[in-house]
Amino acid sequence: MTYTYEYSRPNLAVDCVVFGLDEPNSLKVMLIRRSLPPFQDQWALPGGFVRVDESVDAAARRELQEETGLKDVFLEQLYTFGLLDRDPRERVVTIAYYALVNLQEHLIQAATDASEAGWFSITQLPPLAFDHNEIIAVAIARLKGKVRYEPIGFELLPKKFTLSQLQTLYETVLGMPLDKRNFRKKILKMGLLIELDETQTEVAHRAARLYQFDESTYRQLKEKGFNFEL
Repeated sequence: MTYTYEYSRPNLAVDCVVFGLDEPNSLKVMLIRRSLPPFQDQWALPGGFVRVDESVDAAARRELQEETGLKDVFLEQLYTFGLLDRDPRERVVTIAYYALVNLQEHLIQAATDASEAGWFSITQLPPLAFDHNEIIAVAIARLKGKVRYEPIGFELLPKKFTLSQLQTLYETVLGMPLDKRNFRKKILKMGLLIELDETQTEVAHRAARLYQFDESTYRQLKEKGFNFEL
C-alpha cells in the first residue's frame, strides 16, 4: 500500500559555517557571494537544498564541496533553523553545520551558484543573506563551548604546531588570555600531544619545539570516559 501525505511539506536545506584561524589571532568564517536571487550578489554561508536521495550529512558535504571546493574536513551538525519567514521564496527549514579547517592547507574556490568565496573576520562580517548572522552567532557559541571539553580546535592548526600556536588558538576562540605556565602544564599533562624531534624553521626568533595531536590516544581515552577540560 502506498501512503501519501495530506499536508504540504517545507523544503529542507543545509548551511555550513566554516571556521579558520588566521595568524596571529583572528578567527575567520568563510562566506560565498550568491550569484542567484534571492539576495543576489550578497554574502552568505555555503549551502543549498537537500536532495530526496541523500542524507542531510551528505548534502552538507556535497554543497560545501560544490560551492567552495572544500572536502574531507571536520563537519558537525549544529542546529535547525525554521522561522516561517527565513526564506522569502517559500517555507524552508535549514539544518546548520559547522566546520573547522586550516587556512594554509585548504584552498577555496567558488563554484556552482557562488560567484566568489572568501574569509572574513567574525568581528567584521558584511551584511548577510537570510538569517545567516544568527546561524554564525550560534556556531561561535558552540565552538567556544565545545573547545573547552573536546579538542576539536586542533583542526584549525597545521599538523605540526608549537605550544604557543596552540595557546593562541584557544585564546582566540575563547576571546580571553590564558596563563602561559598553567596552560602548558595542563595541556601536556593530558597526554594528547606527541613531542616531535623537530623545531620551527625560517623564524626570526628562537625556534620552538613542534608537536602533533595524538588522535588515536584521545579516542582511547574518550572511550574510557576521559573528559578534555581546559
